[in-house]
Amino acid sequence: MGEKCTMVWNIKMARKGNSEVYCTGPILHQVQEAKLFRDDKYFVDMKLKAAPDIVLSAFHNLSNESPNRIVSPAKLHEFLSVYFEKAGTEFESWTPRDWHDKPKFLEKVADQELRNWAEKIHNLWKSLGRKICVGVKDHPELYSQIYTPHPVIVPGGRFRELYYWDSYWVVNGLLLSEMTDTAYGMIQNFLYLVNRYGFMPNGGRIYYERRSQPPFLTLMVESYYRATKDKEFLRAALPALEREYQFWMQNRSMVVKVNGAEHVLNRYHVQVDLPRPESYTDDLELAAGLTDDLKEQLWMDLKAGAESGWDFSSRWYIDADGHNNGTLRETRTSQILPADLNALLCLNEKTLASLHRTMGNSDSAALYDQAAARRLEAMESVLWDAERGAWFDFNLVTHSNHFEFYPSNLAPVWAQCYSRPEMGEKAVQYLKKSGALQFPNGVPTSLRESGQQWDYPNAWPPLQHMLIEAGLWLDQRRGAAALGPVWGETHFRKQTCIFWPPAASGHLNPSHAPMNQTWQQSLYREVNGLWQYLDSLQ
Repeated sequence: MGEKCTMVWNIKMARKGNSEVYCTGPILHQVQEAKLFRDDKYFVDMKLKAAPDIVLSAFHNLSNESPNRIVSPAKLHEFLSVYFEKAGTEFESWTPRDWHDKPKFLEKVADQELRNWAEKIHNLWKSLGRKICVGVKDHPELYSQIYTPHPVIVPGGRFRELYYWDSYWVVNGLLLSEMTDTAYGMIQNFLYLVNRYGFMPNGGRIYYERRSQPPFLTLMVESYYRATKDKEFLRAALPALEREYQFWMQNRSMVVKVNGAEHVLNRYHVQVDLPRPESYTDDLELAAGLTDDLKEQLWMDLKAGAESGWDFSSRWYIDADGHNNGTLRETRTSQILPADLNALLCLNEKTLASLHRTMGNSDSAALYDQAAARRLEAMESVLWDAERGAWFDFNLVTHSNHFEFYPSNLAPVWAQCYSRPEMGEKAVQYLKKSGALQFPNGVPTSLRESGQQWDYPNAWPPLQHMLIEAGLWLDQRRGAAALGPVWGETHFRKQTCIFWPPAASGHLNPSHAPMNQTWQQSLYREVNGLWQYLDSLQ
C-alpha cells in the first residue's frame, strides 16, 4: 500500500513533487507532529514559495543538521517562514456579478421574521464567493489548491476550497437566488474536475484527490436544466456524468449474495493507507498502539468515512465481534453498504435515463432504466426490512443489517426508489415509531450519543431536506399529509427560525440551541437547499 494521495493519471508530473509536501513525507510528518498550528489543515493549505524539489532538499539538509533528524519547533517555524506563505493566498477578491438584492422568492415569504432571515442568508453569497488566482493555473506545483476555471462558493472559515456534496444545496440556493451564471460556473468546475480525474474529488485540494463524496453532480445538472432548459449545456454535460457514474460502478461497487442471488451495490472505499493530511495528528493518535495492518485499515476507513460526508458517525462502527458498536477506532466504513448511497445512485440512474430521453437518446435511456431496475431489486433484497418498514445499511462482515435509527434509513423514499406504495407508508410508520420526531428542532442524525458530529444530538440540514422532500413526495402521491404536522407549513416555518441561529457550527442541535460554535464556519449548505421550500410552501 502506501499510495500517495495524488492520482497518477491525468495530472502533471509536477504534482508528484507537491504531493510529497502536502500529502505525505517528512515535512508533513514533522510539521504536523510538532503541532505548530491549532488546526492541521492550516499547514496543508499554505502556498510554497519555491519549487517542491527545492523545499524538499532544504528540509533534507535541515534534518541532517538536527539531532535524530528531528527538527525543533523553533527551526520548523523558521523553515516555514522561508519556504511557505500563509494559507488563503491563492484567492482573488470576487463578488458574484449576478447577485442582486431582491430575488423573487423573497416577495413570496409572508412571514416577516423569516423573510428578514432569508435576506441575511441571501447576502452571504457576496462573502462566500472566491476566484482562484491565475498563479494556481500557471504554477500548480506551488499550491495544494486545485485550479478550477470558474469562481467558487466556499463554506468559509477553515474551509477555503469548494466541496462536493455540499454544493448540491449551494447550486439549488443559487438558482433560487436567480444567480444562474454563478450556478453554471460551479457546475462547470465539477464537470472540469470529472474530466480531469475521472470522478469528482471530495474537495478542491490535492490531499482530497483520492476520495470523492456522495455523487450529486447529476442532480445538480438536472436542477440547472430544469431552471434554464439549456439543451446545449445538457448535451455537453452528459459525457462527464456518465464518466462519474462509471467510476462509482467500477471502483466503489460490491457483489453481495443474499438468499442465493447475487446483487451489485455500492459502498465508500478509499485505498489510501496513510493519515489524512488535513487531520494528520488526529489520525496518528487514534491509531496509536495498533499493528501496522490495523493502522492502515483504520486510515483507509477514516478516509472512506470522509468520502461518505458523514465524518464521523457511529453508523460506521464495526467492533471485533462484527457488531455496530465501538468507538471511532472501530470505524469500518468500507465494510458497510449504505442505504443512502445506493438510493442516491438509483436516483442518478433514473435521472440519467430521463436526461438521455430529453436529448433523444432512447437506447442510452433504456440502459439506465435497466440499471435502476436492477438496483431497486438489489436494495429491496439486501437493504429493505419489511417487518421494520425501512432500508438498513448492510454489514459485509456479518452479512446482516444494522438496525440503529439514522435518517438515511428513509433515503429511498426521498429518491423515490421503491417498488410498492405500501413501502412508503411503512417507512412513515417506522419514522413515527423511531422516537426521532420527538425533538422540537429537527430529526437527529442518530439516537446514539457517541460524541461524533454525525450522531445525536446533532441534526444536519441535508438530512432534514431529504426527509422534508420525502414527506412532500408522499403527500403528492397519496393526496394526504404523510406525516401530519411534521411536514406542515406552520411547523416548517417555525422550525426554520429555530434551527438556523446555531448553524454557524455546521450542524444543528435538535434538543437545544445555540451550540458551541467551534468551527466558526459561515452558513453554507445548511441554508441553500431548503430555500426552495420557502418558495414552494407559499
